[in-house]
Amino acid sequence: MTPMTLSSVPQTMSALSLVEPGDPPTLAMVERQVPTPGPGEVLLRVDACGFCHHDYLVMAGTLRRGVAADVVLGHEMAGTVVSFGEEATAFREGERVVSLLTAACGRCRRCRSGREHRCLQGAGIGHGRDGGFAEYVALPETALVSVPAAVPPERAALLACPAGVALSGIDNAEVLDGETVLITGAGGGLGSHVVQLATVKGAQVIAVTSSPEKEDALESLGASVVIEIADGPDLAEMVLAITEDRGADVVIDTVGPPLWPDVMRCLGQYGRMALLGDVTGEPAPVRLAELIFRDLRLTGVSGVSKLTLERCVEMAATGELQPVVAGVLPLNARGAEEAVRMVREREPLGRVVLVP
Repeated sequence: MTPMTLSSVPQTMSALSLVEPGDPPTLAMVERQVPTPGPGEVLLRVDACGFCHHDYLVMAGTLRRGVAADVVLGHEMAGTVVSFGEEATAFREGERVVSLLTAACGRCRRCRSGREHRCLQGAGIGHGRDGGFAEYVALPETALVSVPAAVPPERAALLACPAGVALSGIDNAEVLDGETVLITGAGGGLGSHVVQLATVKGAQVIAVTSSPEKEDALESLGASVVIEIADGPDLAEMVLAITEDRGADVVIDTVGPPLWPDVMRCLGQYGRMALLGDVTGEPAPVRLAELIFRDLRLTGVSGVSKLTLERCVEMAATGELQPVVAGVLPLNARGAEEAVRMVREREPLGRVVLVP
């Protein structure tokens, strides 16, 4: 059976190309063939795509492992279904959707157990296979979730990453109502969503940021205390003072090595830490005796499951979750260059979104 197509879908499209990695990178818009959806896939018109720190690291040349040659970047996308491949029956033409971060097959044992982000068959979207920095993208229908029209595309694009990853971190750390949660990199795209969602969970949030100008915004997202990383007492001393020497129940770390080992010292007895980000890739010191004798628990969080994404969609539809859009830029070389600059200078609170 020949895949269904709409007469309005063109043969070619514009896509953002990484011509030369660097900081700043060399970017250009190029013409590509509109992809043909394979069996079980749908063709999406990209309505919006978030610009993640992952995209910045690939563009800068820092992240290279597993990145496909000449891949179209962008994994935080919302789109509209325009055509179908064989056996694709889950969505209708014109339906709005948001994608997972992985082109999950829906059949392997990990997908069946609700761990689609570690699908044994699927490649990372915007990493191992083409993503959303283009006018169109073809993806498996098993990697998509329907989004109601009430959620604008620029917000819908952020529901898997960063919002879904943030919620996954909160779930993995088993945050409870009334607990104290320390969040590093709180002013960034990922951290700002952790602040909001931990507050929804009923936690007392301590937000850590290197950007003092973001303090008011972080408080508006729910932070009880905002700590600016600067000269003076170290982070652990401040957290212990705030918690009357008990330490935080949970640390959700979106930064990694730059704040270690201080973040470890912030945790109280039986503390849990969810690791969501690593901005440098450098080693981070861990004293095993600390883990053992303080009964600490560390867990890594690398993505979002379909069930968690569906929860984020529902929360956004009811207004319980408000994806934090730092700005909307055009999907072209100049817009992407501005997004790179903003991320490099840690300017955005929340996420920058590119729109074709």
